[in-house]
Amino acid sequence: MEPGVEAGKDSQRQCQDYRGGALGGDLCEDLCEAGQLRYRRCLYYERGKKVLQADWRGRPVVLKSKEEAFSSFPPLGLLDGQPEAGGQDLPEAELLALAAGEARSALGLEPAEGGLGRLGLARRGPRRRGQLASLWALLRQEEFVLLSLLRGRSPHAPPVLGSCGPFYAVEHLAAGSPGHRALFPLGPDGGRRGQARAVSGVALSFLDMVRHFDHDFAHRLHLCDVKPENFAIRSDFTVVAIDVDMAFFEPKMREILEQNCTRDEDCNFFDCFSKCDLRVHRCGAQRANSNLQRGPLSPRVLFPPLRGSCRCTWRSSPSPHQLGSVVCDKIFRHWFSSPLGSSAVSGPLRGQLRAAVQECAAPGTQGAPRVLGRLRSLLQAVLRELRDGEEPRPGVRSRLHGDPHRGTPGAARKAPAVFGNHPFE
Repeated sequence: MEPGVEAGKDSQRQCQDYRGGALGGDLCEDLCEAGQLRYRRCLYYERGKKVLQADWRGRPVVLKSKEEAFSSFPPLGLLDGQPEAGGQDLPEAELLALAAGEARSALGLEPAEGGLGRLGLARRGPRRRGQLASLWALLRQEEFVLLSLLRGRSPHAPPVLGSCGPFYAVEHLAAGSPGHRALFPLGPDGGRRGQARAVSGVALSFLDMVRHFDHDFAHRLHLCDVKPENFAIRSDFTVVAIDVDMAFFEPKMREILEQNCTRDEDCNFFDCFSKCDLRVHRCGAQRANSNLQRGPLSPRVLFPPLRGSCRCTWRSSPSPHQLGSVVCDKIFRHWFSSPLGSSAVSGPLRGQLRAAVQECAAPGTQGAPRVLGRLRSLLQAVLRELRDGEEPRPGVRSRLHGDPHRGTPGAARKAPAVFGNHPFE
């Protein structure tokens, strides 16, 4: 079936349920009545999880749901016996308590005070029953809960723009892919210097993201599935984690890692690793690697899905490279590890950067803050070298304006094409 036809059937089913009062959401009116939200194509579908591309009021968005069918989500028991227009008198305190319980299950911690208020539990109206039923389905989706609570608190997470039924919308960004020579569609920009500048800017934003997730919340946020497809870039080179089904705050991470084991390999959960204590045959609750650094290689993942953790397609036998890699290995190594070829960056600086990335990517590397600081300094040196090597043109100001502390370029150019040559070769 053509993708557009299938997307049309999705919207027809949703709108039928909306008009019947079974579901609701702030995007349903635009989808079903105003014609301002139009499904375009299916981007991903597996085991019920569906990701759609759509246009909303002239901007591209992505719609996600862990289950395609609204009926696949457990119903909200408080709505049993309520009429079609019911739900008006349900106590807000009880709804908040139920929502907090679902958030606690998804995140492994108590949501911040007032953090659930933005979900609209107190909203009244003729479609109250359908809105509450839809919100309950959304709260059963860990990624929705995480993104909703991060809204306005992180430049590296896409904000939830709205929802209709179990589907929630986020902005459509230029996602990474192994098919891109530079992993992300940065495009040619002023020859090799421009390409190297773009890669360095994105790399600095990755370091910003790692620091941000490690230190800017009450608990560290762990990324357990690091690959180009799970990240995207904005026009200013800011890296955004667009798929956080496998992102967990520290309490949930400890719950996932602390399992029975007979060897260290049993303590590997995708890109998050622990150690097996052979005295008690239990994995340590403390993660042994970081978002920046890789851990030991292992041929398999043994953990079953846990209640409250992501329900995804488990990889029964990922390759060692997939399992033993995080940001330095899966992203930076692709950019900075080649010793051959001419480059827009000087040989000594290129060699230092390559050595720093290899140190970061090596199993068991200690001193992550030191490695991160060294990489940041070297990437900022690359940007200075590229800037100083440009011949100024009369009347043209440098386009490299960024925060000197962060080192991320603040003015980037959009281009859909991929690199023709590796930027550091």
